[in-house]
Amino acid sequence: MASLETSQVPATPAATASSLHAELRTLIASSRQRLAGAVNAELTRLYWTVGQRLSTEVLGGERASYGSQLLEQLGQQLSHEFGRGFEARNLRRMVKFAQAFPDTGIVSTLSAKLSWSHLVAIVALKTPQARQFYAQQAAQDGWSVRELAHQIDRKAFERSEIASTQVPAALLPTTGQVFKDPYFLDFLGLRQGHDESDLEAAILRQLEAFILELGRGFAFVERQKRMVLDGEDFYLDLLFYHRRLRRLVAIELKLGRFKAAHKGQMELYLKWLDKHERQPGEEAPIGLILCAESSREQVELLQMHKDGITVAEYWTELPPKAELEQQLHQALLEARERLARRGVLLAGGEDE
Repeated sequence: MASLETSQVPATPAATASSLHAELRTLIASSRQRLAGAVNAELTRLYWTVGQRLSTEVLGGERASYGSQLLEQLGQQLSHEFGRGFEARNLRRMVKFAQAFPDTGIVSTLSAKLSWSHLVAIVALKTPQARQFYAQQAAQDGWSVRELAHQIDRKAFERSEIASTQVPAALLPTTGQVFKDPYFLDFLGLRQGHDESDLEAAILRQLEAFILELGRGFAFVERQKRMVLDGEDFYLDLLFYHRRLRRLVAIELKLGRFKAAHKGQMELYLKWLDKHERQPGEEAPIGLILCAESSREQVELLQMHKDGITVAEYWTELPPKAELEQQLHQALLEARERLARRGVLLAGGEDE
């Protein structure tokens, strides 16, 4: 019996060209991306070096009295030779950059992940704690310049500070840096008189925006998670999973002020999730109770952080900027006072 030989049909010139084009296109695009990153990193290091030299040689020592005039003169000369990027205004930004980040190791890390436009926005912030927070978050989460500006405008640093005061420093790596307080849910467009089902439905309609407000790493799992205990049905409002923490996150929505009974309800949900839903390799589930008002003294007294529960406020309307800043400032002062009464020393200095 004759053996059958399988012959391969040669690829047509058009197919070969298409395959080769796709391969070369990927190579070129990848090379350009690496080149752009290398150029950005080199420019950032250059700007830092220029700023460091100006800070030391022009704005310090005997020349400090006429340093501003000298900066203007250098700006005119350098911008004429190398373009507008070296005008006096930008030289001042370089000085601020070098002063804000004096550690060359940190600069090297930031230059690999953030553009000069990112750093200009970060350097303009008032406190070193805020600059460190936004630099770290922007680099870690890959924020665009627009997203960085959005987070600054919505006071992400101040809210994380308030949230972190709810838990001891030892627990911050697992919960305190994940949750904020308050959460701004103004994008939901809720009207007066809404109930919890309206709030939940609005969140699901705007799920992408809600996840962005929650922060990086959250993935939606289920709505109205059904749990059966002693023949009775219980329903958790929203269930998420946090990829970095490798744990389920239960979220309960409450229209009014926080009540102590909410803790027992959340504890029940977390224990059920731990028993029936937790997968091998995952950490224990944690809970977030979103309330219109958080009743901070009750939260502190109940020590809910020990059970993996955080309470935070949500705002469905964003107040004017001045009022928002005042409210966050007052909330942070109150949180620090409560910790001071417990003998906890907060790092970060005084508010400006």
